Amino acid sequence: MGTEQDQTLSALQTAIQMEIDGKEYYLEASRKSSNKLGRELLQTLAAEEDIHRQKFQSIFNTIRNKKEWPTVDFRPESGKLLRTILARAEGTDSSIKASATELDAVQTAIDMESKTYDFYKSQGSDARYGAERDFYEVLAAEERQHQLVLLDYHEYLKDPAAWFVNKERPSLDGG
Repeated sequence: MGTEQDQTLSALQTAIQMEIDGKEYYLEASRKSSNKLGRELLQTLAAEEDIHRQKFQSIFNTIRNKKEWPTVDFRPESGKLLRTILARAEGTDSSIKASATELDAVQTAIDMESKTYDFYKSQGSDARYGAERDFYEVLAAEERQHQLVLLDYHEYLKDPAAWFVNKERPSLDGG
């Protein structure tokens, strides 16, 4: 059994690899996406995963050198940019047809974000330092936002017309 520092570094290495894998997946999926909205959304997710990786790498280096969890000022946008991208779909053609391959790719991304969220929640609950717990909590919330945006995008791809109706929130009160 390793030291506390070894366990922390191992968890950080796992997180770094998850973010690298996520970025690579999103870039590949964006190249295969059949629509502009999907490409932009997936490229933005790839960029966010890279930001996460960089932050984890910085923390890893600090812990390895100083043997303590650093104070981390990390306040991601929590999906605001992603929601903005998805909102642009509201003014587009509702007859878009997504391939089964594209739907599968988005479902895989949703599952990936869920796994990452669970890992960060677990790391946060097991954290030894307040700054460590806070960082993992922020990252878990960010990954949850990614998951929700991807779920919304999946619904858009499955049935754009129904998605548009849902986003318009029609009123049946006659007013």
